[in-house]
Amino acid sequence: MQEQRTTTTTTSADGTAIAYERFGEGTPLVLVGGAFNDRQSPVAGVPLARWLADAGVGAVYAYDRRGRGDSGDTPPYDPAREVEDLAAVIDAAGGAAGVFGHSSGAALALRAATAGIGVTRVAAFEPPFTEAAVPPDGDPTQRHPGQDLAEQIDELVRVGDRGAAVELFQISIGIPAEVVEQIRQAPFRPALDAIAHTLVYDLRVLGSGAVPVDELRAVDVPTLVVVGGASPEPLQVAARAVADAVPGASLAVLDGLDHSAGTDDLAPVLGQFFAA
Repeated sequence: MQEQRTTTTTTSADGTAIAYERFGEGTPLVLVGGAFNDRQSPVAGVPLARWLADAGVGAVYAYDRRGRGDSGDTPPYDPAREVEDLAAVIDAAGGAAGVFGHSSGAALALRAATAGIGVTRVAAFEPPFTEAAVPPDGDPTQRHPGQDLAEQIDELVRVGDRGAAVELFQISIGIPAEVVEQIRQAPFRPALDAIAHTLVYDLRVLGSGAVPVDELRAVDVPTLVVVGGASPEPLQVAARAVADAVPGASLAVLDGLDHSAGTDDLAPVLGQFFAA
């Protein structure tokens, strides 16, 4: 029998419609995807939600971040609006929920954990901070390359060159040029172009790119940081810095895996954490 799926919409504080799906019953858990992902993503979307729900972890929610999938998008963008979007999903789930985030979604989940919106525990898979700590001089005017990248991508999208925006982002995160060329011919490439404008959102959620140590010290819920043992060294350094900054956080290293880890890779460790 074909699975019956229902898309539901909740309304964020600024009036933006946020689309989500729910799987299972019990304690709520919300999944937050990263760059290029909507709620259909195998990393933090419906496949993982279904796995966790079938395992009895609870009522698992997969949602489209603003500007993606079936959700709306109200300008101007601000990371605080994304926290409000997550708050709207948590409210729809009953007012309190665990949160799992992947990549930039992990940075958003950690930000939300200090916002008083009902986050009860948080798991973060490879938040892609590119600096292990705030610059020693503490100069608030120091600009991070990620800020310039966001401006470049924003301009490319504005003039209609979404393909160039996608490829600029891909190269900036270390995808080899030959792989970028292969992806250009892939059948899913149009979906990447369609979501190119949200790459700016992913970058802005990361702020300066530095691990926000002071903010993370304010996280007061059980926290699990997950990193692939085969991921690039900067991601491993960032994961360890995040785990060190959050009081009482645990670090799980998944041997042989990298940033592309999927449902089957992540589900067991997440199921154990959120079922605790």
